[in-house]
Amino acid sequence: MELSIIHPDAKLAPNVIVGPFTVIEKNVEIGEGTKISNNVTIMENVKIGKNCNIFPGAVIGAIPQDLKFQGEETYAVIGDNVTIRECVTINRGTAASGKFKTQIGDNCLLMSYVHVAHDCFIGNNVILASFTGLAGETDVYDWAIIGGKTGTHQFTRIGAHVMVSGGSLVPKDVPPYIIAGHLPLSFGGVNRIGLRRRNFTNEKINEIFEIYKVIYQGNLNTTDACNKIEEDFPQTIERNIILDFIRSSKRGIIRGVNFETM
Repeated sequence: MELSIIHPDAKLAPNVIVGPFTVIEKNVEIGEGTKISNNVTIMENVKIGKNCNIFPGAVIGAIPQDLKFQGEETYAVIGDNVTIRECVTINRGTAASGKFKTQIGDNCLLMSYVHVAHDCFIGNNVILASFTGLAGETDVYDWAIIGGKTGTHQFTRIGAHVMVSGGSLVPKDVPPYIIAGHLPLSFGGVNRIGLRRRNFTNEKINEIFEIYKVIYQGNLNTTDACNKIEEDFPQTIERNIILDFIRSSKRGIIRGVNFETM
């Protein structure tokens, strides 16, 4: 730690480990048990939780790469048990978005060279594989896995328990519980393997299957498909999550091509 530069106003829990040649700026808080390797840069207005592991070359809390940013006080907030691998970059939020922060939940893995732009929201238990780039104000919900070299458009959302194939371009919202692949990015089926790993029952997975059958094979527009689902399916948590996600979409959802592969 003696070879690092740590601002006197930074608040580090007593058992935080800091490697050599690391810079930690003012207004930074780092929780118990977090390990920060060598050559890491943590800029101002960053809060990092407990038991995180940050690898060499990571830059956390740099100002947004957004021309609307005018130097206002914004933040980057990282939860507990997050692993941030080599050369990951995480930018702070902006006032223009109304969010003022970039937020990463608990138990996430950000592999090497991932970029998380201003005002992104990442839920819990999310995996972003190497070279993934999230554009500004991208939301990624719990348990999503995004394959390497994937890029997202600004303001897109990736639903809970989604698997996005590597090398994808994400131009629209990806609804919960599905696999997305192909070019252009399209519905590729229900994420059955992922859901089983998360202890979803076969009955619940089949319910989700039948809902997406209406959306992607029912020859209905999105509005009519949602109305039909609301009429024909009993209220469940999963049904409501799917309907709420689709109805709140501003960019629209990805379309489907390969229903038989489910």
